[in-house]
Amino acid sequence: MMWPLIGVGVLTLGFALRWNPLLVVVAAAFASGLAAGHTPLVVLEAFGKAFNEQRYVSLVWLVTPVIGLLERAGLRDKARALVRRMGGVRVGRLLLTYFIARQATAAAGLTALGGQAQMVRPLVAPMAEAAAETDAGRALTEAEQGLVRAHAAAADNIAVFFGEDIFIAFGSVLLIKGVLATGGHDVKPFDISVWAIPTAILALVVHGVRLLRLDHRFRTARRT
Repeated sequence: MMWPLIGVGVLTLGFALRWNPLLVVVAAAFASGLAAGHTPLVVLEAFGKAFNEQRYVSLVWLVTPVIGLLERAGLRDKARALVRRMGGVRVGRLLLTYFIARQATAAAGLTALGGQAQMVRPLVAPMAEAAAETDAGRALTEAEQGLVRAHAAAADNIAVFFGEDIFIAFGSVLLIKGVLATGGHDVKPFDISVWAIPTAILALVVHGVRLLRLDHRFRTARRT
């Protein structure tokens, strides 16, 4: 039965239409749960159990206002000013350095050390924008600003996505093991962790090239 996978379709449609992410995730979970034959009460119970077992997620509600207060106090401006004072900082190399640090910490199981709200928006993106402006020798256009922000967000996402599988006790490793087990493949978590290393290295190389090309783009813009 493929009906439980209807939740994937709900997620895709909801994100494509730019609906509220929290509502989309909840709707997708209920769609998959009901399609699998569970009652709404059982699905709701699963939500409560997951929240109770991983209540550290609630720390997000504490971090978000703190980040907001820091931004209001000028954190983003301070980050830009720091890069301008340093001089010679390239946008691609800056993001590549963050990528490597993020991937290394994720491989050690420290996935909470970065993130879009905690790191990228208040620090990494403003620093990258300042470095790009230094490279280009002018203020960025709206399109260029969006490009730099997209690369900053991608550096965080890609690094943690491929880095966390190296940590043997992380949930993604257990998920991979479970999926393979349903297909009749008994794979040990340690083997999954080991084989995640070359994948992470390849992700670093591929995305590193993209980031270095970003350097070239803004240096070329300065000459023209």
